[in-house]
Amino acid sequence: MKYTKLPNTDLSVSKICLGTMTYGRQNSEAEAYQQLDYALAQGVNFIDTAEMYAVPASKETQGLTEQYIGSWLTARQNRDKVVLATKISGPNRSFQYIREDLSFSRQALDHALENSLRRLQTDYIDLYQLHWPERHVNIFGVREYPYGSNTQWEDNFEAVLDRLDDYVRQGKIRHAAVSNETPYGLMKFMEAHRKGKLKVVSTQNAYSLLQRRDEIALTEVLEMENIGYLAYSPLAFGVLSGKYLGETMPEKARVTLFPNYSRYSSQQSLHVTSLYNDIAQKHGLSLTQMALAFVNSRPFITSNIIGATSMAQLQENIASIDVELADEVLRAIAVLHAQYPNPAP
Repeated sequence: MKYTKLPNTDLSVSKICLGTMTYGRQNSEAEAYQQLDYALAQGVNFIDTAEMYAVPASKETQGLTEQYIGSWLTARQNRDKVVLATKISGPNRSFQYIREDLSFSRQALDHALENSLRRLQTDYIDLYQLHWPERHVNIFGVREYPYGSNTQWEDNFEAVLDRLDDYVRQGKIRHAAVSNETPYGLMKFMEAHRKGKLKVVSTQNAYSLLQRRDEIALTEVLEMENIGYLAYSPLAFGVLSGKYLGETMPEKARVTLFPNYSRYSSQQSLHVTSLYNDIAQKHGLSLTQMALAFVNSRPFITSNIIGATSMAQLQENIASIDVELADEVLRAIAVLHAQYPNPAP
């Protein structure tokens, strides 16, 4: 395994992070234990979850993922070997079954954090993330910014940071971070930090061969402000494994089970995926290996959040850390990206 330092912290995190959103929906508790045991044995020390998981989200499965991880931590007595990240849900996603107030108010944050700590059976979270902004932003399959949608929103970056800083002082969280954030949002957080507020240490955003839009502006912020980047959906809901090519719909695959998870499954995305697959095959790689190794190789990546429903998938995904892409492969990827930049929003 390879490790990186989470910026502005003393935490050394594995370059491969174990994503867990399938636990409680596509994976049982026993399967979650098996995955967690294997990942830890391979040197993966970074685990990411969220209060809203399992995914697809529902009232019946909300919190199960954290619950499974918590029971595993207690059973294995290995909390000190894990860097644990979780997230508080934000507004605008119809998740009122989690709590009526889905803002980042003091009351909402108290509720979310205390319940996550209880489910995870721990007294601290290493990295506590705001799952998505309170503002309306173009995320989760939305390409364009919804201009005019934030007229009722009021700037509260400093107040939210003060609340998170209180939890740091109390020892309930070690560091605060964001997810699905934009260049504007990150710079507002940094503006507040320069006034003496807590610094957010990372953002967790979608990034893959099909979705590289953060390279346009956000990566400049990461470099200039020394902020970490956690890439999620590096296989684009499994599309970049190649298993949906040729209009196949494998049994029990995520998009087969949940057709609304189609943001990476447009005809253009599938066409571009087939072209990336041609590159991989030409150079003796699986598409999965190439797609994950590409993300691993980007200089701004702190950790690559992989997920799997089977042990075979998990083994291949973690093994991508040992795949080094030849310059010829990277040049071919660059040529294709120039032809079809960011086919999926």
